[in-house]
Amino acid sequence: MSEYECVARGPLKLKSDSGVKKKKKKNKSKAVELELRKLAEVNKDAKELQQPSKEIQRTKAELAFQKMQEKMQKERILQKASKTHKQRVEEFNRHLDGLTEHFDIPKVSWTK
Repeated sequence: MSEYECVARGPLKLKSDSGVKKKKKKNKSKAVELELRKLAEVNKDAKELQQPSKEIQRTKAELAFQKMQEKMQKERILQKASKTHKQRVEEFNRHLDGLTEHFDIPKVSWTK
């Protein structure tokens, strides 16, 4: 019995919520909130006026690259739009028919 002398007897005591208390937010009066909002807006407007608008200056190479990208994208769109879904499916099926049986799924059971 000496092994069981230190065992707590009775129901389990769970931690209560009283140990963790949340701080309550202080309510500011509406007038103070309005003043803070107005000050924030004035500060925001002042910052916008101080900072000049930043225009992105691109090099000739960047402009040429962007122009080619747009051109290639237009060509891809026109190429995809030229065929209907049915035509694409038929072409895909012809492609699959042309593949060798090497790509087929192998048999699992040789007894059947």
